[in-house]
Amino acid sequence: MDRRNFFKTSLGATVASAAALAAGGVQARPNLDPAPEAVGMLYDATLCVGCKACVSKCKEVNGMPPVPMGQDTHADFALDLSAKTRNVIKIHTEGKGAVKDAAADGFAFEKRSCMHCVDPGCVSVCPVSALTRHPMTGIVSYNKDACIGCRTCMTGCPYNVPQYDYDNPFGQIVKCEMCNQKGVERIDKGLMTGCAEACPTGATLFGSRGALLAEAKRRLALKPGETYAYPRGDVRKPDSFHEKAVPGYQKTVWGEKEAGGTNVMHLSAIPYDKLGMPPLGERSYASISEGVQSTLYSYLALPVVALGGLTWLVKRNTSGEKEGGAE
Repeated sequence: MDRRNFFKTSLGATVASAAALAAGGVQARPNLDPAPEAVGMLYDATLCVGCKACVSKCKEVNGMPPVPMGQDTHADFALDLSAKTRNVIKIHTEGKGAVKDAAADGFAFEKRSCMHCVDPGCVSVCPVSALTRHPMTGIVSYNKDACIGCRTCMTGCPYNVPQYDYDNPFGQIVKCEMCNQKGVERIDKGLMTGCAEACPTGATLFGSRGALLAEAKRRLALKPGETYAYPRGDVRKPDSFHEKAVPGYQKTVWGEKEAGGTNVMHLSAIPYDKLGMPPLGERSYASISEGVQSTLYSYLALPVVALGGLTWLVKRNTSGEKEGGAE
């Protein structure tokens, strides 16, 4: 058999083997459930005034330098997540951009940081467990000492959160770890995240996932125009309240179910896709990919079947050649 036919039969055997196994029932595993003591944050875009106090506090807590612009090396001009920015406030404008939280001719703020997914794709694809989900709090943490710099986590995150530090000679990933990484550990010390502590309006609110989801749904049930006392700090024991008229919210809490849910959830008055949120169903990417891999590679099923199919094809072709030569 010549090289072209060899590759052709190899591909055919592998495809046929995969199809046969798939026909036998490739099933996605169920989504993971929220951690039993899951903590997180609720970001309400309608409360955000774009002051970026959360960005400054995040830099202070994590000892990160500002992103300068021109000769100004003190102020932070970060426009997106990077190796120097774990949390950033972005702005969406449409048309004239004159009215806050209006879909037409309006503008809206949006916060970008790690969503701390309930069933995190970055954890699922990491080959060395450098990214892990805490079994009790659900916080997705990063271990730079275990990381090999493959950057697979960057492709496994639908929110484009993990950022690679190309200026570091050893290379490492940078992402929000909810102020609980080694050397910071605010949550373990009974504190809240830095961004929630610094937010003057309660746009970023800390607490248990359950309490935050209940608060979010309470807001969705309010009538637009009503005055509501929005809690600041930790939703379970607020530092203070910020009174404001209730806007016309979108009718869903982003992160309640998207891709298996997140511990950092969002509320908005304008459609979430306008704020850059990806189109996601309720099934997590991790559950789909792990389910398929588990089925196909269980006990090396796919390689064994593929090898068997290839062996049969090669034997058939070589036998045919021998018989043709004997004549």
